[in-house]
Amino acid sequence: MTFQGSGPLDTSTVSSGGLGGGGGLGGGGLGGGRIALGGGAGLIITLIALFLGLNPGSLLGSTGSGYAPTGDTTNDAISQHIQSCTIEKANTDDICRIVGTVDSVNRVWSQILPGYTKPRTKIFSGSVNTGCGPASSGMGPFYCPADQTAYFDPSFFETLKRMGGSDGPLAQMYVVAHEYGHHVENLTGVLQKGNRMGNNGSVRIELQADCFAGVWASHADKGPDAMLAPVSKDQIASVIQTAKAIGDDTIQGSRSNPEGWTHGSAQQRARWFMIGYESGDPRRCDTFATNDL
Repeated sequence: MTFQGSGPLDTSTVSSGGLGGGGGLGGGGLGGGRIALGGGAGLIITLIALFLGLNPGSLLGSTGSGYAPTGDTTNDAISQHIQSCTIEKANTDDICRIVGTVDSVNRVWSQILPGYTKPRTKIFSGSVNTGCGPASSGMGPFYCPADQTAYFDPSFFETLKRMGGSDGPLAQMYVVAHEYGHHVENLTGVLQKGNRMGNNGSVRIELQADCFAGVWASHADKGPDAMLAPVSKDQIASVIQTAKAIGDDTIQGSRSNPEGWTHGSAQQRARWFMIGYESGDPRRCDTFATNDL
């Protein structure tokens, strides 16, 4: 069990989403065109987009014409599923686990960050329109600063497992907490700062979001109203496994070039999560104040 307690979850900031009305392609963000994709373009696009959360449409140079709309039936089914979520279901169901993690992350950041405002979350299947442009499930979870919304297709968790990550509950929750870390960065201005620094800024943004995910995990099982049962060493190990599986050097293999990294190495991602987890202090997550990433 990961969540403790019983009863309904707060779904007020969570909704379903598919391609429909919405903003055009955003102009900002860390454009993926700076990445040399190489031969395995489809897989590498997915991995580069994982946790990027700045401008998903620009990663593929999309105009929206390459995406198949998600049907209303699917959206309605996801919406009904979200509304049925309880704390108990969050322990067994991927969609409800996302909703439960959203509740927990919002609780923690509302307590430790003055002025914190909750972002929106959209759970979708296949494709979705965002304030940053259209996106597909193949791009993985992401956060769009233009509409302050985190986007998740639950099928990604299976993809993550195939990539060598863990499908354990806390590892899945780490994915959600990381995207919410980007929201914290958006509120503090870090996203804008990092965006002006090219790949180096991107790495620092991503490692800080990993650290913020660790801060959340440090607080989420503490206090009388903690939503999480005490986190175990095995659960933390599942997060570390996942963080290492999505390091740039893991993804790129033996020809990995640190100059082209956008998310940080396997060791860096694991290290910064642990800095946040062991300290519980978001001030320790200032990846822009050190040369020792």
